[in-house]
Amino acid sequence: MAIRNDQGIVLRGYPFGDSHRVVVLISPNNGKLRTVAKGVRKTKSRFGGRLEPFTHVDLVLYEGRDLDTITQVSTIDNFRHLRRDLDSTLAAATMVEVVDAVAQEGEASHRLFLLLKRGLETLDSGYIGPDLVTSFLLKLATAVGIAPSFDRCASCGRSEALERFSFPGGGVVCEWCRSDGGGMRLQPGLLGHLDRLSSVEFAAIGPAGELTGPAMGLARRFLEYHLDRRLLSLDQ
Repeated sequence: MAIRNDQGIVLRGYPFGDSHRVVVLISPNNGKLRTVAKGVRKTKSRFGGRLEPFTHVDLVLYEGRDLDTITQVSTIDNFRHLRRDLDSTLAAATMVEVVDAVAQEGEASHRLFLLLKRGLETLDSGYIGPDLVTSFLLKLATAVGIAPSFDRCASCGRSEALERFSFPGGGVVCEWCRSDGGGMRLQPGLLGHLDRLSSVEFAAIGPAGELTGPAMGLARRFLEYHLDRRLLSLDQ
């Protein structure tokens, strides 16, 4: 048993006992943290609203056998501007949902933590758009090692005749490798749009266009297939 310092972004929380709450965070050094905030559900809790989802906090933790206990918490950034807009809040909810789905306990998660932090900062700055969420999903796929292929056949490596996308195959497939009628047919320009969103800085993403919807649909289906779970926040 020991006292240690950590930081993290709150992903979610749920009741624990009569007055406590389990708070799940993503930490850059320790991955997913499951902690308990004792008495936080009481009216006079000293933690106040500092452990709400999307909040970046600095923590003092008392290490326990099953759950670490939060003894002190201070806010680094609560991203208050994004909370004032429903679309921004829904986008942030998608970001924390997918990070929660892939983060592992006890494993350093610098890339995931920084990706989520940049996403929330972009939303907090006032940028809202479905292409931002699509870009986040694609970058997360890269961070966890399941990035789809957009410029070469995921099966043979050819760079020509790329007209369909295979979810189990891990990316675009050429006409020689696809099964007859297999895969999702891609409309012109979609591959280039997806490839750009997978690498461009969030702040450089332009306004929505005709490829925005198809790009979101493909990125969502790809993540849901490989995570084997539905992204419920995108149903809102």
